[in-house]
Amino acid sequence: MSERHTPPQKERVLEKALTNKIIDDYFENSESWLRAILRMCIFSLAHLDGQPVFVVECPNQAVAKRLSRKTYPFRRIVYYLTDNLNDSDRSLFCYQDPSNGCWHCFDTSTSSWNTLSHPQKPIDY
Repeated sequence: MSERHTPPQKERVLEKALTNKIIDDYFENSESWLRAILRMCIFSLAHLDGQPVFVVECPNQAVAKRLSRKTYPFRRIVYYLTDNLNDSDRSLFCYQDPSNGCWHCFDTSTSSWNTLSHPQKPIDY
């Protein structure tokens, strides 16, 4: 996930391009409110517990919680974006707590919120 000091325009170009492509391709027929809040997020791929994970970095808690209740449109995105064709469709909807820098993530594999104090950075495929 992104570091607080990482300039988005310089270091997050690939993730932003991925985000826009996914929104255009997978959410074209979704409600306009969903597309609008997704454009505030950054999508990336990472490994967590040895599995590929689709990460949605949200700008704040409200957006993360709203998306965590709307997980159906995100199912199987990892399957389509990687060569890892297993049954995993795990997604994390995360926001960073500005007071302590910890990431709070809704994990679709457990349907629960967890705190990640040292998340792995996204990996290249």
